[in-house]
Amino acid sequence: MKRACVIGWPIAHSRSPLIHQFWLRTYGIEGSYTKEAVRPEDLKAFIGSLKERGFAGCNVTVPHKEAVFSLAEIKSSSAVAVGAANTLWLEGDALACANTDSYGFMANLDQSAPHWRASRGPIMILGAGGSARAVIHGFLEAGREDIRVFNRSIERAEATARHFGARVTAWAWDIRNDHTADVSVVVNTTTLGMNGVGDPEIDFSRAGRDVVVADIVYVPLETPLLSSARRYGLTGVDGLGMLLHQAVPGFEKWFGVRPEVTRELYNLIAENIREA
Repeated sequence: MKRACVIGWPIAHSRSPLIHQFWLRTYGIEGSYTKEAVRPEDLKAFIGSLKERGFAGCNVTVPHKEAVFSLAEIKSSSAVAVGAANTLWLEGDALACANTDSYGFMANLDQSAPHWRASRGPIMILGAGGSARAVIHGFLEAGREDIRVFNRSIERAEATARHFGARVTAWAWDIRNDHTADVSVVVNTTTLGMNGVGDPEIDFSRAGRDVVVADIVYVPLETPLLSSARRYGLTGVDGLGMLLHQAVPGFEKWFGVRPEVTRELYNLIAENIREA
């Protein structure tokens, strides 16, 4: 029986088992996907014993994403671009890693708002952490030439811009609303709005009608940012789709089937979020 898991500390909140177990049932695969609570001090030993424990690989959540990147012997371009990994698998005895957040975000954006590609306007990124880097990598891979990073710490935004090069620029958080008339996509990669706390406070009154607004936060599904965007008639893309799509590459690596993100799966996880 093929086995995989998700590791983190803490890990009780993870919805990854719901996603992967749904796919195991859907495709009739004899396998398992579990949560494994792994303390930071135990991480290296756990990763080194994946094969011995019978795991084909695992997903990785906070706080281990950067540490597992450094432990992996084979690093995908996505993981190198972000400097962190969320998906591990074994190639023989070698540990391989990828960051599938880039893929997950872009696949969700394409599925939920495919018209975003028709506009060549700048991309506004709110935040400059690991999630921001994953999203930026996705837009760069899609060929975008003007990506603007807004962060409360301008120094962190500048570091992110330097990491990616000339197509990414750093901007002060306080002038974010001076750019809303120009941009074609707005993405919140901060925790503002998570559990209903905080709001990036973006003024969409001057935004073009075809602007797409995406939030990587998925608890709640309708964040203050998305509510504000919809009041102006803009297309909003919630963060749940990103969570579902980022799980696809790992499932394929471990279980040999490329799964589909369906409305049935979305509704299953959405209901779980609402009940929490």
